[in-house]
Amino acid sequence: TSKKIAVIFVSLTLISIISAVFICFLCLLLFLNIFGLPANWLILFCAFAWSFFYKESATDSALYWIILCALALTGEILETVLQMFKAKKHGSSKGGAVGGMIGAIVGGIAFAPFFLGLGALAGALFGAWGGCFIVEFMKGRNLGEARHAAYGTMTGRFLGTICKCLAGALMVAIIAHNIWPSDRLTSFMPNYQFFALS
Repeated sequence: TSKKIAVIFVSLTLISIISAVFICFLCLLLFLNIFGLPANWLILFCAFAWSFFYKESATDSALYWIILCALALTGEILETVLQMFKAKKHGSSKGGAVGGMIGAIVGGIAFAPFFLGLGALAGALFGAWGGCFIVEFMKGRNLGEARHAAYGTMTGRFLGTICKCLAGALMVAIIAHNIWPSDRLTSFMPNYQFFALS
């Protein structure tokens, strides 16, 4: 009947809009990686929340959750390892590397309001350089050595952020694929059968 078709159309449209808003929200969370924040873990938490409140989505596979957890963990490991490796390769101390991490967070937050938020990336890189440079210089290293160590920390930060963002983007893509409406999503409305047959 026309009433049944209308109910199906409305229910699918509703869940499509909700899904689209949720996916856009995950994309915004992905942006937090630039600040050095645990964005990928927040994305994973949101995926858990979605599956809890909406059990009819295709998120009940163990492999689905294993892949998401593995991607989140891989992103964190790559971010840390790359920054530490590049910093050490360019002669930075552990203190300089830590100073670079702190500087990246501070710089990303400070420059976030500029260039529609894109300034956060430049701020994070400059902050990583500045944080490492200050620590190394205060430890008695000359300007050349401090600059060289800071450059390594900055490039490590850049590469680590890219890897972490790529891991997060894959997570969002997998989540979007699994939550996007399909034929069974009409069950999103608990009383669907009642309305359709009345």
